[in-house]
Amino acid sequence: MAHIKIINASPRAPRSNSKIYAKMFADYCTMQTEYLELNRKNTPELTQSASDCKDLILVFPLYADGIPVSLLNFLKELSQIPSDCKPTVSAIINCGFLESMQNNIAVEQIRLFCDENGFSAGSFLKIGSGEAIADTPFKAFVKYKMKRFAKSVEKGNYREFSVSMPLTKKMFVIAANKYWLNRGKQNGLTKEQMDVDTIEDQ
Repeated sequence: MAHIKIINASPRAPRSNSKIYAKMFADYCTMQTEYLELNRKNTPELTQSASDCKDLILVFPLYADGIPVSLLNFLKELSQIPSDCKPTVSAIINCGFLESMQNNIAVEQIRLFCDENGFSAGSFLKIGSGEAIADTPFKAFVKYKMKRFAKSVEKGNYREFSVSMPLTKKMFVIAANKYWLNRGKQNGLTKEQMDVDTIEDQ
């Protein structure tokens, strides 16, 4: 039995930034961990697995200022496990906004779930500019906070942490535009193609 289960609840878990952050946590955690990816078919399996650990780490991106629907469905199932099997629930949340505080509502959603269903809320790491920060030298800031987050979970000294790029909003917008244009180029898309409303159909 792994003392800590890490569940990647990103809708695109295999190719997600959440996967990067989950691995980073596992690298810095000295306790035994197990990494799992949530999908449409394995909610019952992961619910059973989550009932067999001391700490559960949820890793996910911010969706419409809150948690993804896939995670919401998992939490509904998780709420039904026996009271003596309920782990402490912590979370690593990343968003595309510069400010890490944009993740506050998602944190409160997890806290509310814990309060209403007999779980203990653990530590939270709120990552701002999460879509880009992992690919920049600012990744060192995330690593520092991740180390502290991992230690807080290990010691049961649960706390809330936040990190973001040390940029002004204007600098962030310029950097974000450059980042997404480069991502588009890697996928064979020009700026003009990315500007149209039908970009999702490309």
